[in-house]
Amino acid sequence: MIAPHELNASEATAAMREGRLTSVGLVRACLDRIAEREPEIQAWNALDPERALAEARAADEAPSLRPLHGVPVGIKDVIETADLPTAYGSPLYAGACPSLDARCVTLLRAGGAIVLGKTETVEFAAVGRIPPTRNPYDLSRTPGGSSSGSAAAVADRMVPLALGTQTGGSTIRPASFTGLFALKPTFGVTPVDGVRHYAPSLDTVSWFARSVAELDRVAETFGLPSNPDGLRALRIGVFQGPHWEEASNDTRELLDEAVNRLARAGVSSCPIAFEKFDALTAAHEAIMYGEGTASFRPETLRSGDRLHPLLHDIAVNMRGVGPEAMRNAYDLTARLRVAFEARLPETCDAVLTLVAPGKAPDASEGTGDARFNKMWSALGAPCLAFPFGSGGNGLPIGLQLVGVRFSDRRLLAIGQVVSERLGLQCPVPRVLQKGYAH
Repeated sequence: MIAPHELNASEATAAMREGRLTSVGLVRACLDRIAEREPEIQAWNALDPERALAEARAADEAPSLRPLHGVPVGIKDVIETADLPTAYGSPLYAGACPSLDARCVTLLRAGGAIVLGKTETVEFAAVGRIPPTRNPYDLSRTPGGSSSGSAAAVADRMVPLALGTQTGGSTIRPASFTGLFALKPTFGVTPVDGVRHYAPSLDTVSWFARSVAELDRVAETFGLPSNPDGLRALRIGVFQGPHWEEASNDTRELLDEAVNRLARAGVSSCPIAFEKFDALTAAHEAIMYGEGTASFRPETLRSGDRLHPLLHDIAVNMRGVGPEAMRNAYDLTARLRVAFEARLPETCDAVLTLVAPGKAPDASEGTGDARFNKMWSALGAPCLAFPFGSGGNGLPIGLQLVGVRFSDRRLLAIGQVVSERLGLQCPVPRVLQKGYAH
């Protein structure tokens, strides 16, 4: 019989409705899993087991009508919580306790979710302090950044769902490295009040799960519009993109394999290209670093040399992103957003493309490269990551589907069809022995 902590959110809520599981039983199982695995994975920086169990007991006494009733979730530490510390991954704010929940946390609680704890993040979801979190598939490797703890916690079956954020590639890339499904929704459809900003024109609340159906439950909880039109015969556009040659052979071959398997499953596809997309990565970086200058200026003025040097460099605009570069970047992304959204419905239902150059890198090399994600974040497009293959040594590599803005739940419906046709499932990490892969 499957252990409660191994259930995904859909399975858990079904078991609770049928009386086969209680929220207390699920929360206890997740806490036991954390106690067992956290010394190696280090996904969490704040937990309050007694509060979570008290909320679970209250959930067990109420009708299970809400989409996330009694389901424990993890919250990335750049997202504020009133009953748990929020340090933004930074030693400058260690122990800080906001007075209110972020609006996205309020919505999760209203949907029945129980906040289990805060997950590790790169400092301010930007640069600076790198969290100690390790990839459940190999402790010597990163789970990806900046939503490191959220991805690792869901992948290691510590919690069925977790919130992250994405400014460049901070959700879609960790999902690839840890064998998960994840949604980076359309920019602006999820509230960011109470979320620490890096670049306000790019920052997006996003989430990790172990199936497309779970992603859709969170989308429903956040009030994203449903997909009323249904799906006709799917057409998938296959996009290699401007960084194709920078991907590993294994990763490029996985995209080809996905296309071939979709064809055998009756899903048509065709190559697709977009003009001037080679300039989007640089435009994204100009916006991110330009807006970051304002975001981190208060810290550099208040904290001086206690602020990490990399954050200080952003605050004082060491990259020299001036007004003209910012105007050009905003204008370019606006033009290409219109061109992309005009082209896509005429050609295909969604774009299939790479997530990362390859498998998760060694932890000593950082949290991975976001170059395959930045163009989509710049466009504000919804992105759905899904597990697909292996980069050697059993390390996951994912792919992503991209849609036009405000088609989030249609993209999830497409992703559900792709998942079913390809028989996609999240891989299960090996039970790591003490000392393994150090």
